[in-house]
Parts: sequence; C-alpha cells; structure tokens
Amino acid sequence: MLDKVIGSYEHYYDINRETPVEPFVAEATFKSHGEEYFLIKSAKITEMDSSETAFFADVETLDESEYDALVDKVWDETLRRADVKPNHRNSDGILIITANTIDDVTKKKIRKTRRYKSYRFTLWGWSELRVIAYEHYLGKVVCNRQGDILKKLFARS
Repeated sequence: MLDKVIGSYEHYYDINRETPVEPFVAEATFKSHGEEYFLIKSAKITEMDSSETAFFADVETLDESEYDALVDKVWDETLRRADVKPNHRNSDGILIITANTIDDVTKKKIRKTRRYKSYRFTLWGWSELRVIAYEHYLGKVVCNRQGDILKKLFARS
C-alpha cells in the first residue's frame, strides 16, 4: 500500500528512498517558485516560494508514544527546512503512516493534531502539518483536519 502512495508522489515530487530521515522509509520534496508581473517582466509585482515535504512511515502497531515521536520529528524537520525570507509563502510538512493496527487513543490524537507556525505574522509565510494514517486491518483512514485532502491517496489505492 505504501509503495502505491509513494508512487503517486513521483510525478511532481523528488522522492528519496535511499537516505530518508530516520525513522522514515521515504520522503518526497516539492518546491515551487512563482512570480507575478504587471504587463512586462521588469515590472515585477511579487514573487513567492512554496515547499512541501512528505514523510512516509510504515509501522506494525501505531501507539500514542510512537505517534508523538513521528509527529515531533516531522515538525522539527519541516521547521528546519523552511527557507523563511520575504518571498516565502509556505513550507508544509506531511506525515503519511501505514500501520496494521492503530489504537483508539492514537486515532483521537491524530484527529486533534494541529501544528502551525506563522513567520512575521504571516507576512513571511507559514508552516503547517498534515497527518494521515491508514490502518490495514480495518482498511480505514484517520487524518487531522489539514490532512483531509490526502484521503484521496488511499481511495485510489
């Protein structure tokens, strides 16, 4: 299942399966740079940089302590990799977990997970965390509010 999800990221993201950050099995990085002009290129109005990094974890049983460790690691890496400057728009982190079983306490915690940081009152952008977990045993998906858009990854798989 995880290979199919990672495969869906290959078109637009740079996939790193050889040397991902521990304890993840892979990571995918996307960077975008956009500019807006007024009639001619020399009249640049604005430019913006956006990035996302997805971290993929595959565990047997997801419990609360392991989940907390994964979330903290992803959030630390997301903030560390954020290139905050005047044209920075966003640097988001995505945690995708596949597990055979997920306990009920952890499912509640996943739904309530919220990590957000603004830089200079969002004038220099922001960072947020999306989380989604797939439980093989039940074939169910659990995600936080920001990770709701990731549900389609598992619907196709």
